[in-house]
Amino acid sequence: MKQQRRRSTNTIKRRTTLTLPADSLLQAERIARAKRVNLSTVISEALSDGLRMHAAAERSDEVLSAYKRAFHGFSDEEMLVLDGVLLEPPARRG
Repeated sequence: MKQQRRRSTNTIKRRTTLTLPADSLLQAERIARAKRVNLSTVISEALSDGLRMHAAAERSDEVLSAYKRAFHGFSDEEMLVLDGVLLEPPARRG
């Protein structure tokens, strides 16, 4: 009976050819030697990190855009109230 292996999308790999800037390739090769891993691993990790940062930046832009839409039309004074800034000094007791 054969066991079926399930692969997550992280482990599915495809071969491709890339044209990279020479200085980036040299730096990646140095990192690979220092970590004692192959060049493909270094490039894959760098690409994954870059894509993750890109997705985070897109989410950040979406949040900022939603914030701007939600608070569009409020005056500066209304924004101060929403931020919890007291506009009048507290009344004195006594």
